[in-house]
Amino acid sequence: MNTTVSIPRPEYPNPQFARENWINLNGEWEFERDRSDSGEARGRHMAERLSETITVPFCMESELSGVGDTDFCNAVWYRKAVTLPEDFSGEGKRVFLHIGACDYRTTVYVNGERVGVHTGGYISFSFEITAYLREGENAITIRAQDDVRGRKQPAGKQSGRYGSYGCYYTRTTGIWQTVWLESTPAAYIKSFRVFPNPAEERLGIEAAFVSDSPETFTATAFYHGKKVGSAKAEITSASAVLELDLSELHLWELGNGELYDLTLTFGDDVVQSYFGMRTVESRNGYLYLNGKPVFQRLVLDQGFYPDGIYTAPDDSELLADIQRSMMMGFNGARLHQKIFEPRFLYHCDRLGYMVWEEHGNWGMDISNADAWKFFPEWSEAVERDFNHPAIIGWCPFNETQINQDPDYLRFGYELTKRLDPTRPVIETSGWSHVAGVGDMMDWHDYDQNPETFRQRYMDVANGGTIVSKKHLTFEIRPTFISEYGGIRWDIDNTAENSWGYGNTPQSEEEFLERFKGLAEALLQNPFIGGLCYTQLTDVEQEINGLYTYGRKPKFDPAFFYGVLTQPAAFEQTAEQTGKDPR
Repeated sequence: MNTTVSIPRPEYPNPQFARENWINLNGEWEFERDRSDSGEARGRHMAERLSETITVPFCMESELSGVGDTDFCNAVWYRKAVTLPEDFSGEGKRVFLHIGACDYRTTVYVNGERVGVHTGGYISFSFEITAYLREGENAITIRAQDDVRGRKQPAGKQSGRYGSYGCYYTRTTGIWQTVWLESTPAAYIKSFRVFPNPAEERLGIEAAFVSDSPETFTATAFYHGKKVGSAKAEITSASAVLELDLSELHLWELGNGELYDLTLTFGDDVVQSYFGMRTVESRNGYLYLNGKPVFQRLVLDQGFYPDGIYTAPDDSELLADIQRSMMMGFNGARLHQKIFEPRFLYHCDRLGYMVWEEHGNWGMDISNADAWKFFPEWSEAVERDFNHPAIIGWCPFNETQINQDPDYLRFGYELTKRLDPTRPVIETSGWSHVAGVGDMMDWHDYDQNPETFRQRYMDVANGGTIVSKKHLTFEIRPTFISEYGGIRWDIDNTAENSWGYGNTPQSEEEFLERFKGLAEALLQNPFIGGLCYTQLTDVEQEINGLYTYGRKPKFDPAFFYGVLTQPAAFEQTAEQTGKDPR
């Protein structure tokens, strides 16, 4: 149940875990700015009306929110009056409030009573509000507290200055993903994880439940509408494991995101989902998909939009960014300094587009004791996104600071591996690796000279190493150049504060020659197993994109496709010899 008339972002927010009985709360909400964060003391959670309005799910800084206030604000308030349909709540039913993401510390009130608090600006969360509801109209009030200048919270690329500068951009305060209500039976499926086993043509399922009595749990798989497997069990505890045998095997592969539909039932609760059959692993720092070596032709994607900031104006724009990338020959992306929304990951799953998931750790001083508060939200991210076949690796941190605690990063790696032993993990991307930690050794290198760039990594291929000029106390041999390029090119006459890496090419021909030389230096090196070009689009004043901020291609995409789809030496060597280049 849902109405989509005049509602922005009306689609179901999480196709991995979809129920039929839901209400989209996007659209106009009452709103107030609370710069001094004194609202609770002033009783704003009890207010019968707030003084402004905003369009959810767009942050107050964005044009699409209708507010467009980019100044610092320590807290913001939202209020919406909701009257539930008769069949949505009542005896034998539970009602949950879901928030896709709200930056940073969120407190939810229903009818003036505090329901719960969530800390973390990037991940989805929910509260059961059944006990707080009453007949007729109900007031949902939300407070979001946000402080990107205190360096005690992850802020990603949000600017700590009044304005944007360098590679820091407009902030996002408060709600920036869909808000919705969902009705479930009293006994319901709480969560589940899938474990594809292509070798045995079988899917493992681990599920958790809430129930006061035994119920039957059933999992049924479909391929293009045809039933291809089913399994069930009588559940008398809070969790269960099922093995579902498939009558047909269709592998999830790059460029061919073969997906199965999955229906889960637990008593009267029904959840619709999907899965992909694939394996992913790292061997000596190289990526293997379904047992075959894969050269990672990735692009850095920061997920910013001119009119929505962190939030795409509509679902089609999420899909279009993936298609723009694939049109240029990239087979995946590093999702950089932001946890992307489930709808984006859904489109990656469908298109066979691989991604690394990364938290927006920048802005957080990891030498501070408060930095340990980072891990609960990162754990929530791994849990929420575990079932996406497109995610081929996790990276909790990017370019961590000089005075980092190696034990902190080691803990982050080990925690992630415990949460998900099925995927590779890079403990911190860039140059500040911890000796003996991580499944893949990556490196960031913005050398703009193709010849010196090529020679550096040929030296590595011949047994040489790289010593960091900043952080490292040991030598490394990277197999994945996870940031490079970043060639400046401005076709929109960006403001004087435009920023990019290195010198601007003097002509279009020089730009294309530089791009080709840098890419081929990695593609033709048998030791290197992946690249990630910076970046897909410009973001505000940063002009390193292959597309403008408005998504206009700066050059013919066919040129980049021709360069990037050349056979990679690593793939050929590994396929022919059956051995890693090491």
